[in-house]
Order: sequence, then C-alpha cells, then structure tokens
Amino acid sequence: MDQTLSPGAAADYIAAQENKSLLRFLTCGSVDDGKSTLIGRLLYDTKLLFEDQLATLENDSRKHGTTGADLDFALLVDGLAAEREQGITIDVAYRFFATDTRKFIVADTPGHEQYTRNMATGASNSDLAVILVDARKGILTQTRRHSYIVSLLGIRHVVLAINKIDLVDFSQSVFEEIVAAYRSFAHDFGFETLVAIPLSARFGDNVIERSPHTPWYHGPVLLEHLEAVEVVRAAASRPFRLPVQWVNRPNLDFRGFSGTIASGVVRTGDPVVVASSGVTTRVKSIVTGDGERPEAEAGEAVTLTLADEVDASRGDVIAAAAARPDFSDQFAAHLIWMHEEPLLPGRSYLVKIGTRTVGASVTEIKHKVDVNSFQRLAAKTLALNEVGVVNFATLAPVAFDPFAAVPQTGSFIVIDRISNLTVGAGMIDFGLRRATNVHWQALEVTRQSRAAMKGQQPVVLWFTGLSGAGKSTIANIVEKKLHQLGRHTTMLDGDNVRHGLNKDLGFTSSDRVENIRRVAEVSRLFVDAGLIVLVSFISPFRAERAMARELLGPGEFVEIFVDTPLAVAESRDAKGLYKRARAGEIRNFTGIDSPYERPEAPEIVLEGGTTSPEALADEVVEYLQSRGYF
Repeated sequence: MDQTLSPGAAADYIAAQENKSLLRFLTCGSVDDGKSTLIGRLLYDTKLLFEDQLATLENDSRKHGTTGADLDFALLVDGLAAEREQGITIDVAYRFFATDTRKFIVADTPGHEQYTRNMATGASNSDLAVILVDARKGILTQTRRHSYIVSLLGIRHVVLAINKIDLVDFSQSVFEEIVAAYRSFAHDFGFETLVAIPLSARFGDNVIERSPHTPWYHGPVLLEHLEAVEVVRAAASRPFRLPVQWVNRPNLDFRGFSGTIASGVVRTGDPVVVASSGVTTRVKSIVTGDGERPEAEAGEAVTLTLADEVDASRGDVIAAAAARPDFSDQFAAHLIWMHEEPLLPGRSYLVKIGTRTVGASVTEIKHKVDVNSFQRLAAKTLALNEVGVVNFATLAPVAFDPFAAVPQTGSFIVIDRISNLTVGAGMIDFGLRRATNVHWQALEVTRQSRAAMKGQQPVVLWFTGLSGAGKSTIANIVEKKLHQLGRHTTMLDGDNVRHGLNKDLGFTSSDRVENIRRVAEVSRLFVDAGLIVLVSFISPFRAERAMARELLGPGEFVEIFVDTPLAVAESRDAKGLYKRARAGEIRNFTGIDSPYERPEAPEIVLEGGTTSPEALADEVVEYLQSRGYF
C-alpha cells in the first residue's frame, strides 16, 4: 500500500510537530539504578525504534546484555565500548523522541561518583529530572548528591522513579518508606513538583502503561506525567540580556552587536545599556537571518544596531536599561569542583561567564556541603565532585546576575589556564560589595618617573627551580653586579620572606599558592617604585608563575629557570632537607613527594648543574643590558 503523504498532509504533519511543546529532562541517580534501561524502555514502548536498531539491540543483548534472554534496553543508550564492558554509563547520552502530545530530549547521565561532572553537564539544560532509586537499596549517597546538584542548577520539577519494584515484590511499604525518606532530606530544595512513581524499567511496569502489579498506586505513569507536567520557561520573562559574541562590521555603513539573547525580550526602540560602561542608548534595529524584525526573545541569535555609537566588544553585555546586571570584580557562588586536582584558593584560573573570559581566583572557601547530611563543613580546598560556597575575585569587573534571577548570566565555568580543561562549574549567589568604598588613588609620581630618576627600566627577575638548584646564590651575585653598576634593586628570597610576610603559611599546595600570590603582589609594588626586583622562590606551579607575570606589564617579568638536575640539587643538600624528605620527616617537599612543573617558555634558562654561579649571573646581567633595562 502506498503510504506517501500528499503535500498538504505533509505540511500539516510538519506544522503539528513544530507546534508541540518540548521537554528537556535527564535521568540521574546512583550506579545501576536503571537509568539507561528506563530510557531504552521508553524508546521501545513508544515504538520509535527502526527494525535495524531492534536487530542490533537483540544482537548486542546476546553479547553484552545483563538480562539473560531478555532485551537489555540499556544498550540502546550505553554506546561507548567502555560502558558496555563495564556495564555503567560514563558519558552523557542524548536521545530525542516524541509522542502525539509532546517532544522530548532526554539526557542519560552517569551514576558513578567519578563522573558526577558529566551529570552536572546534562542537568544544566534540563527542565525536569527523573531521579532513579533502586527499590532494594533505597536512598544512597549519589542519590543525595545528584538531587542537590539538580536543585543547585535550578531544576524545579522532579520525578522520583523507584525502580526495580518487581525485585521487592511490588511492595507498597518499601515504596512509601523510600518516598518518605526522600521527601525528608529534599524538603528544602525548592522543588515545585515532586512525583514518586513505582516502576520496573526492565518489564515496563508504570512506564507508559499502568501496572496490574501495583493496584495500590493511584498516581500517573511516567510517560503520562512527562506529557502533562507544566514547565514554565521563564527565560523570556526575565530582564533582557545579550552577551556580545562579536561586533558585526561588514562595511563602513553597518555596525551591529551579534549574539544569542540569554534572557528577556528586546524590541526596536527599547532603551538598553552597555553593562561595562553604563552608557545608555536605544535599539535601532534587530537583524536576524530572516531579515529585520520588530522584536526577538531569549534563545534567538540576533544582531542589534544601536541609535548611538557606543564602545562595546566581545564579552560585554547589552542589557535592559531599567534592569541592569551587577558589574563587579567580586562575587559569592556555589561551586561544583570537577577535576582530580583539588581547588586551590589563591590560584589563578579562568572564569567564563557568558561570552566573557577573565582571570580569577577563589579568595575564600566559606564552607563545603556534606551531601549526606547537607551540613556546612569547614574546608581549605575542594576535591573532585565536592560542592562549596566560595568567594571569587576577578582580574577585571564582569557583568553578571544572581543565578536565581537570570541563570543564563548567573552561571559560569572555571578553566585551568595551563591545561585549558574545565575544572569547575558555578552558580552566582550575589555580588560582593565589600570593596565598593575602596578606589584607586591617583598618584602624581608614576612608576615611569621613578624609574627614569634611577636610569633603569623596572623589572622582576623571577628565579625558579628545585631546592638546591642555586637560585639564591645566583640571584645574590646578580644583585651585587647590578649594585656595582649603580642599579637600584631589592631581593625577595623564599626563606627570608617566610620569616615575616609569609610566616603563617606551611607547605601544602594551597599554602604554596598563597605564598607566591603574596610575593607577586609585593613584587608589583617594588616595580611601581622603579626597582629591579630579584625574586628567588621554588614556585613549583606554572599557574602561579603565570599569575605573577600577568600582574605586570610587557617586559616587566623575566622568568629565569635554574635548570639543575634533581640528583645534583640533592647532592648539594646544604640544609639536609632532601635527606629528611626521603626519610618522611618533611612532607610536600618539591621534587620528592610534591611536583615541580618546569617552565615551558622562560626568558632565560641557566644550566645550574654544569656552569659556575658567577658565569650564570653574567648571563642574566648581559640579558638585561642587551635589552635596554639600563
């Protein structure tokens, strides 16, 4: 039979599909709670699988399945070879399906604690969460962790899917005990709807059809609830925000600001403001791929032309003039840490908010959250998958909103500036006002005038290398030679500074970061005074040396790597530190049980194991003279 649709019927079908509402949801919970199986069952029971997919599923079930002779629906989603071999979900898998009522995009997220960061990724764009619980095991730590992250990310609709109810004989009492326990710990999470459903993903009980095995359950089945739940998309009702992606200047007669509207609605003639400068103007036109339009709303890519010439570039935010975002260099936030290397307060990271990327550091960890009790615990660092409340300071002010008000401009990611990996994700709580009464004081005498009086260009000579590499010895000789040449210098030595400025710091990774941060700030002050500053510190981490460099202007930071092999440095061991470290008497000793990250592109490399300190000092002085520092 010819089932080809007529052109009119095809058009009607396409229009009907376009007019359906879309629900984005994720499945989450602990390992082996049945998340992938549930999605596979939904796809199978809604008859959205092609014959070749069913054939592949039957074949894969025989090879990799865990359900005996039955189809293993989890294999429809667990596509990675490693996932099939281990029987767990590692990555986030997205699937699209539709019913006569609604379209769905579902994210199947990992249950394993190691991959919590992937779960947070899947939750970031979801409207509803299906949190699965194995009826035999009840509420687990990962159930609590995922529920907490779901609440942090602003998801307000939750389905508590108590799966494998068949393995507890469809017990009503087991179901009710789990529901009571879940409601008890989740009562402060702000969920607007929380629907608990007893189901068996493997056999389809209460997935799309009511199960005869649970006559005591009178609520909706899963698909029925997913089709009916009212999810209000509030993005269009929030204040207008357009993070500028790029300045569109195809010719001299056109200058527009392009980006995707993060929230709100904009209309021709609306008053708007550039958040960074506070300059106000009006929208002259709204240009899209389909031509000019009188208005546009959240989620649409547009180019705005403005009535006046304003200074704005990538990273700026164009906002409603009557509802402006915060613009500050400090804010408090909830932070989910996503990397094996712990968060170190004081370390310089990159923070990306909208289209703006800026250097930033955590100035304080106010507390971390125990995912079992949700108590606030004191913390000096955050480990993988831990959640904390922290204060951030950015190198330059940024435009943002509290996450609760505008999630699109209130969320951010943290990037390691050396590896370029995403290491954290955060939600801004509020801007910090503590420094609003502190302003830069205009000074009549500048660093240039101070340096000119001394006849030299100020610079930081940053000596880095292992303990015993010869840094301080070489730096001392360099300073003596500069002194003989009439240069104005000062020296900051690692041991000497720890007797005063940094005497409160130990040798943990976080204390080492703070040690270098303070020294870098002091070095900048000495550069402002017009001095040549010699800094002799192990400074083992590239990130902190990069932070010190960024505090200074071009040519004001010279990294000098004293490249002495570990065996040579250890053979010197004038202070006996290596011997004590080898014996376990000193912990976190660089080169033994704490890493040293070699510089990747230092200005000067000194061969500390083969050349005399005097000759190496001459290399440094020659470098300064040849480049016109004096």
